[in-house]
Amino acid sequence: MLVISRKKSESFFIGNDVEVVVTDIGSDRVKIGIRAPKGVPVVRKELLETRDLNREASAASGKDAVEELKKLFGGTGPSGGTGPSGGNGGR
Repeated sequence: MLVISRKKSESFFIGNDVEVVVTDIGSDRVKIGIRAPKGVPVVRKELLETRDLNREASAASGKDAVEELKKLFGGTGPSGGTGPSGGNGGR
């Protein structure tokens, strides 16, 4: 990992097309601006991690899990069956 020091308003380049600018320095945060071509995706790391976790959970649940949920909730969904509401629409 490359570690560099920058002051407010200073920048550095990644390749020839992506410029990273320090826009503000606070007590516990640094704000940065990123200038990149429209075709270059810029995504926060935590969003990628959440996306990956959601994909894993989706793949792990599969069709069997959906069928098991249907059994637990009494069959066909909110308008049918005798799910937790007792089949009377919650009245």
